Amino acid sequence: MEQQPSPPAAARVLVVDDDPTVAEVVTGYLDRAGYAVDRADDGPAALARAAAHRPDLVVLDLMLPGMDGLEVCRRLRASGPVPVIMLTARGDEDDRILGLEVGADDYVTKPFSPRELVLRVESVLRRARPAPDVRVLGSAGLRLDPAARRATRDDIELALTLREFDLLAFFLRNPGRAHSREDLMREVWGWDFGDLSTVTVHVRRLRGKIEDDPARPRLIQTVWGVGYRFDPTRTPADGDAQHAPSEGGKD
Repeated sequence: MEQQPSPPAAARVLVVDDDPTVAEVVTGYLDRAGYAVDRADDGPAALARAAAHRPDLVVLDLMLPGMDGLEVCRRLRASGPVPVIMLTARGDEDDRILGLEVGADDYVTKPFSPRELVLRVESVLRRARPAPDVRVLGSAGLRLDPAARRATRDDIELALTLREFDLLAFFLRNPGRAHSREDLMREVWGWDFGDLSTVTVHVRRLRGKIEDDPARPRLIQTVWGVGYRFDPTRTPADGDAQHAPSEGGKD
């Protein structure tokens, strides 16, 4: 039997799902993997649990009674950074993108393998730990401190999700180079495969937080037929050129 990676000591995971069978299975697998697990079966209970014992990560069902997972995610993110993996029974891409838009770091579509979910949890938590390279990064008015997980733009703190922070850190470490969405998925998310719309949504969210005009991005440029390039040397005048969409008409 394949051995699961060891989670960080005392890593606490909050599982939020109104289906008792799903919640029990997920909790069992996470418990056996060495995590401390809390459970909640609706939105208000989840927020109360998170307030009482701040989790290191939340596994959150999209379809919850009363308050759906999107609203729960918004409120969790408003109270502070916490990684979120969204569970959804829907196959529609719009629903997955909605979860990413409100700050989810990853999503898993039901039915799913509990072992895969445990690996996703470990992957997200691993990315949340301070990187070995803890040099402060800075360019174009941006400053990132990987050790403190703190980012500022013109000395104003940025509210970045885990993946947004890692994506910006990667761009800052690799300026002037074009990267495909597959490259970014592998280097930032640590996956060799996955839904590339995840990258598209995170680039769009990041542009909304670091660009003067997200509709005409100057720093994170779309490279037609390739992907994206971070160019901290580009001037506002350079940005007057027409912005070309990425592959599939999405940028």
